[in-house]
Amino acid sequence: MTWPFSDRAATVPELLAERVGMRMKGGGGRVSRDRALRHSAVWACLRLRADLISTMPVDVFRRVGGVQVEQAKPPVMITPGGKEVRWMQHMYSSQWDLDSVGNSVGVITAVDGLGLPARVELANMDEVTFIGKGSKITKVKIGQTTYDYSQIWHEKQFTVSGVPIGLSPIAYAAMGLNSALSAMEFAAEWFSNSTVPGGHLKNTAKTLKRAEAARVKESFKAAVSTGDVWVSGNDWTYDMLSAKASEAQFLETQRASVLDVCRYLGVPGDMIDAELQSGAVTYANITQRNLQLLIMNIGPAISRREEAISGGWLPQPRYIKLNTSALLRMDIKSRYEAHKVAIDSRIYPPSRALDMENMAPLTPEEKAEFAELFPNKAATPALQGSTT
Repeated sequence: MTWPFSDRAATVPELLAERVGMRMKGGGGRVSRDRALRHSAVWACLRLRADLISTMPVDVFRRVGGVQVEQAKPPVMITPGGKEVRWMQHMYSSQWDLDSVGNSVGVITAVDGLGLPARVELANMDEVTFIGKGSKITKVKIGQTTYDYSQIWHEKQFTVSGVPIGLSPIAYAAMGLNSALSAMEFAAEWFSNSTVPGGHLKNTAKTLKRAEAARVKESFKAAVSTGDVWVSGNDWTYDMLSAKASEAQFLETQRASVLDVCRYLGVPGDMIDAELQSGAVTYANITQRNLQLLIMNIGPAISRREEAISGGWLPQPRYIKLNTSALLRMDIKSRYEAHKVAIDSRIYPPSRALDMENMAPLTPEEKAEFAELFPNKAATPALQGSTT
């Protein structure tokens, strides 16, 4: 594949359109991100991925003597865009951009003493223009302002070699989306009676001239639009017209397009309540379902974001981790069984389990209650809060 830059500027939609030849012919037009978001499956997939990734707790670590040690978060990890834009909002917006157009761009408006970003203000991707030559981006234009590429924070996903921007799944799905969106737009026009006639009013006794037909039409519309009674002779019939495409065929097209959207955006169809032709997908429990979602769908995106932010925002060898355990929430029975296994295996002490359950440490009185209930276990490590 060759990169379309040749000492020129191009917006993200223009570049992506050139890359995949998505100039639509006919009435459909090209599928823009704004137009694609009118498809409920596109919105649902993007929302689900952004919701999950943005709400995962984030921690900063470094290794000391081979041991992972937690570090204090720099201010940019708490309020990336200043006090107006905190971490979750930044992650939600940037993940939405990454999943919809393959890129997220922000202006670095402040740096710390090490020259690392201290404030990143995300840009509207619809206003971003990349300027470059060959396979290099030299400048980025946002609206009417041009920035040197060194002033820009740029994350990307769905990359291919030789291309300095990420690819857009919506651009590549444009053919399928265009079909679905055209179907929806036709339906909207049909039901508003602007695509084809809404009915046929016919005089069975004689052929009307154009002027007579216009007068009858106006009289009929004036009465029907206000809910009034329309009076005519015995020679008039009114027939409702049928849609050009049958309702069954339209629904079948919609169902197929939803599953295509899910495949492009990396979300299992059943996670957004898409109807599956093969029937419902069943899992042993919710934890197993979420584990599949994490491993197969959003896990790679999480790893890419961890690598990008660790390498661009933190002094080395510090790195970040998004805590995926928030996604793997289990039912209470499974959680407590997991705590028991971890404590018995000396993975973590009982006090850590209490922290995970947002419970306060056991008081001396509560420990005494355990001693009375289980006299033979009063001195066990679990009750003493020790792992030795």
